[in-house]
Amino acid sequence: MKLVALVLAGTALVSTLGVSAQTLPNGIPAKFAPVTATFDYDRREVDVKMRDGVALHMILIVPKGAHDAPILFERTPYNADNATSKQDSAHAVMLVGPAFAEMLRAGYILAVEDVRGKYGSKGEYVNERPLIGPLNGSKVDHSTDAFDTIDWLTKHVPESNGRVGIVGTSYDGMMAAMALVHPHPALKAAAPMNPVINTWMGDDDFHGGAFRMAGYDYYFSQDTKRGSGDNLWRDAYDDYDTFLRAGSASGFVKSRGLDQIQVVKDLHDHPDYDAYWQAQALETILPREKATVPTLWIGSLWDQEDMYGAAAAYEATAKNDPDHLEHLAIGPWSHGGWAGTGDSLGPIRFQSDTGTWFRQHVLIPFLDSHLKTGAAPADIAPVTVFQTGSDVWQRLPTWPSACAQGCAQASRKLYLQAGGALSFTAPTTDGADEYVSDPAKPIPYRLRPIRPTYATGSTWRQWLVDDQRPFSDRTDVLTYETEPLTTPLALAGAPIADLVAATTGTDGDFVVKLIDVYPDEYFEKPDLGGYQLPIAMDILRGRYRESFSTPKPITSGAPLGYRFALPNVNHVFLPGHRIMVQIQSSWFPLYDRNPQTFVPNIFDAKPGDYRKATIRVFHAPAQASAIELPVVATGAAQ
Repeated sequence: MKLVALVLAGTALVSTLGVSAQTLPNGIPAKFAPVTATFDYDRREVDVKMRDGVALHMILIVPKGAHDAPILFERTPYNADNATSKQDSAHAVMLVGPAFAEMLRAGYILAVEDVRGKYGSKGEYVNERPLIGPLNGSKVDHSTDAFDTIDWLTKHVPESNGRVGIVGTSYDGMMAAMALVHPHPALKAAAPMNPVINTWMGDDDFHGGAFRMAGYDYYFSQDTKRGSGDNLWRDAYDDYDTFLRAGSASGFVKSRGLDQIQVVKDLHDHPDYDAYWQAQALETILPREKATVPTLWIGSLWDQEDMYGAAAAYEATAKNDPDHLEHLAIGPWSHGGWAGTGDSLGPIRFQSDTGTWFRQHVLIPFLDSHLKTGAAPADIAPVTVFQTGSDVWQRLPTWPSACAQGCAQASRKLYLQAGGALSFTAPTTDGADEYVSDPAKPIPYRLRPIRPTYATGSTWRQWLVDDQRPFSDRTDVLTYETEPLTTPLALAGAPIADLVAATTGTDGDFVVKLIDVYPDEYFEKPDLGGYQLPIAMDILRGRYRESFSTPKPITSGAPLGYRFALPNVNHVFLPGHRIMVQIQSSWFPLYDRNPQTFVPNIFDAKPGDYRKATIRVFHAPAQASAIELPVVATGAAQ
């Protein structure tokens, strides 16, 4: 009764005040129009139709007041919207990363486009879609999509001068490289940064025929959804345990259902460097037509993902470059490090902000000279490379067979010797060292616990400069070392591992590390005393010792040659430092374990295939194992 009385009283009060009950208005306006008068840019979202009718999504950031401005263009599978909306701000430089903020300040219009089938773009996604040819019978590829988009940009961005430069890192670097195949006439410059050029020969998926299992994380996140995929789950904190318990690479794939992903199936079905991989090798495709676009290939000395691509593409295209359009820059960075400060990597410091220096003195002047109306030619050397050890930038005429004063490169053999010694003198007595390689206890490639590639606490970006002391005294690692150097020794190019070895198995891997050993006591930075800094490290799968396309069993017990190139270096071993070489037969779980028994496809190796093997590495007059060093004169001009 009291409740009824209160309701009646309320009704009477409304009537007395002459107020009638009414429906409340929608709190959200039908269309909200923000006032952006203070914004210093115009952000435009557009869908650009390709020649087959598929619409690709693109974001444009046009600085207000832009006129006769060049366009910097990037194509990506990593979400164009996120790349251009880092923060909510009235200032364009806050929307993008620091490197692209510098481009905006330099007067560029930015255009970022989702590739086919990813995020806002329509169509079907094919990871690393091959160019039109034997593997792609359609009429579209990343080259045609770049062409069609550039054509649209020249006609629909009135603030521009009609000149376009294409840039991108990693996968996006591959997109920049593919745009150079039958390029649009308005494409006036390209800067592929840490590009994927040949994923079997030394970029993401294989090195020396050994398979990189770290890629499974990437393919799970990238190829399971149109947008951003999830992280690949684990059942152990340490990846060493996770992959060892899975057995083979295929065992891990099946435990996660990764065989539903096409690229994972392709990796399994093409373990050798067969026609499938050869048809995609950009370092052989690009030189087939005369270059017309000035290109700056950008690489990193410690690139943990795409070590091969930039230098390989430059070396291939520069062989026939009468117009001198090809340029190369290499910095002391990890993957994509050109975009950061670059003053250090892990515990190693370079005494300067190498990233900012590179952008301000090389990258932006290069782009300006080709993209800005009336710009003067830039004073850019054919090759700009940072020399570690001396920590200086060098201007070189070519790479890798010359130095700044035009001196010829000389290969010097550093021979393995008895008692763990290294010397430029060939051995004079017969000898060999041996170790037992046990697939049940593979050598980790970095200190355990090893976190997944993209996990919190992962040291993935810096592991290539990790101290190698934890491995140098293992019984399954051979270690050789020079006496302390009395004069500096400079290298510029790719060292060559040239081993003579025998194994009791019928297959096996050989990992070779070239290391700079710091003095035992190091005044400049005491905690680096005795540090074993890797300069170049890589792997060869023994079945490919004669041919990457035709694997063969190893003749058990026979001394055979194993010759392969290590990654490019530009380094000075300083007086007081030592040169070290380490040799081993596993690098886990970065690379899948070699069962050391020849099987048709190592992806599918069975538990019984994994067997211990004794490896002998020879240092004898007729069987001299060595590292061929690309020695150059010291003191090259900056």
